[in-house]
Amino acid sequence: MVVKLVSCSAPTLSHSLLFLSSTSRTRFSVKCFSKDMGVETNLLANAKKRADFRLCNVSSYTSEILEIQADTPSLHVLFVPGNPGVILFYKDFVEYLFELLGGIASVTAIGNVSHTKKNWEHGRLFSLQEQIDHKVDFIREELKNSEIPIVLIGHSIGSYISIEMFKRSPEKVKYCIGLYPFLTLNPHSEKQIVIGKIAESRILSAALSYLIASLGLLPAWALRFIVRKSLGKSWSANAVEATCSHLSQYHTMRNVLYMAMTEFGEFSEAPDWTFIRERKAQFAFLFGDDDHWAPLQVLEEISEQVPGIVTAIERENHTHGFCCTEAGSLWVAQHVANLIKNQTYK
Repeated sequence: MVVKLVSCSAPTLSHSLLFLSSTSRTRFSVKCFSKDMGVETNLLANAKKRADFRLCNVSSYTSEILEIQADTPSLHVLFVPGNPGVILFYKDFVEYLFELLGGIASVTAIGNVSHTKKNWEHGRLFSLQEQIDHKVDFIREELKNSEIPIVLIGHSIGSYISIEMFKRSPEKVKYCIGLYPFLTLNPHSEKQIVIGKIAESRILSAALSYLIASLGLLPAWALRFIVRKSLGKSWSANAVEATCSHLSQYHTMRNVLYMAMTEFGEFSEAPDWTFIRERKAQFAFLFGDDDHWAPLQVLEEISEQVPGIVTAIERENHTHGFCCTEAGSLWVAQHVANLIKNQTYK
């Protein structure tokens, strides 16, 4: 019965969770055009500055970091991923954003604890609250001596984490942007119901994690072929590579599911509308046209709770998993860059 349920749920869970993007060894020209923004960009016609990958010790936890340092930055952009929090999925987005900001900001992206290629934390499971503490500690430990204002950007549950980070470091944060923000449960989403049932069961979580991790025993070329054919038909090589290197690890999938379980428990309470209302000029949110993680009724609720707050809807079909394609990464990076520039030049 357990095996049958896991096998039936695995495709749904995989498509629901694997909504990110990553690293690429090859480069090709991507042209992004948006009538709404009136911007046409061909970033890859010229050489781009590549994001550096490093391991960082944050409160004794080994953390994966992507970063690009500007020569004379006036801002420090800190990006927080969704769940899975595999930071290599966002490499294209980070590089595009740095270029579009024209060198005014350094850009750092920090992955979730134990959503890593190696099992640095020896199988320990980390809750949503522990992931929030981890990101707050990163600011305190890594950016404590910096007087440069911070711009927080979060994707999906990373938007919720960013708001909590803002609340704990209001003196350092200048602006906070939520991309496809997962801020509350969607009772109409069958996918969320399925994930919730699996995540709350230790047996099902372990079984599904073993099932996915067993694919990691295949030769690398075979695993890439399976991922591209089953999940990533339209994904960039980056997203496929990150999926194979990280999500095929048992410890990563167990942490993805455990974090999801604690997310669903945390969302029994409403977002902190009071804090957002008090600082509405420092917030902006981007929603997708058809997104069960961040449905448009949440946008409507934000607009009702915080009149005048900056919101936008992406209607270019990049979806919640914008990072899985280079075109999606570029479009969202352009939108974010415009928001930051508008805020900077006020």
